[in-house]
Amino acid sequence: MENLKSFLWEIVKTVILAVIIVLPIRFFLFQPFLVQGISMEPNLQQNDYLIVDEISKRFKDFQRGDLVIFKSFEGKKLVKRIVGLPGEKVEISGGEVKINGQVLDESAYLAKGTVTKGEMSVTLGPDEYFVLGDNRAHSSDSRLFGPIKKKNIIGKVALKIPFSKLKFYFKFLYE
Repeated sequence: MENLKSFLWEIVKTVILAVIIVLPIRFFLFQPFLVQGISMEPNLQQNDYLIVDEISKRFKDFQRGDLVIFKSFEGKKLVKRIVGLPGEKVEISGGEVKINGQVLDESAYLAKGTVTKGEMSVTLGPDEYFVLGDNRAHSSDSRLFGPIKKKNIIGKVALKIPFSKLKFYFKFLYE
């Protein structure tokens, strides 16, 4: 009987310790996010699992090209790529994105021949970012809802786990 009590007490201590360690990490440092939709293809696929870094935004500014999760004007959480930084003038015309009059080189993350539709020009405020989806033809982004405020950015994508591909691998293994 004494061994059972000791065993149960060890389990309770382990669970309490796990909660004390895991909950602060989950709520203050990192958060999971599941990609829904095709707006970030081909770089992010439907059902890719992302780990979002919530802490680094307190210590350094976001950079052009960063993938961020933010709360949209509808309260939804979205993932998009930062293309315009605070204080910059962002122009979209002729299928190209220009930053302060210079064509933005997006070859590192966009498919060759990608065209950015729309005609607009906006100068970003001191705490505003311009975000676009990588699948420009099928993305609701700053072209639709305007710049996003820094306070609405939850964090930067730190890690991508392609469950969409893992699902395929598991299916292949068990058929």
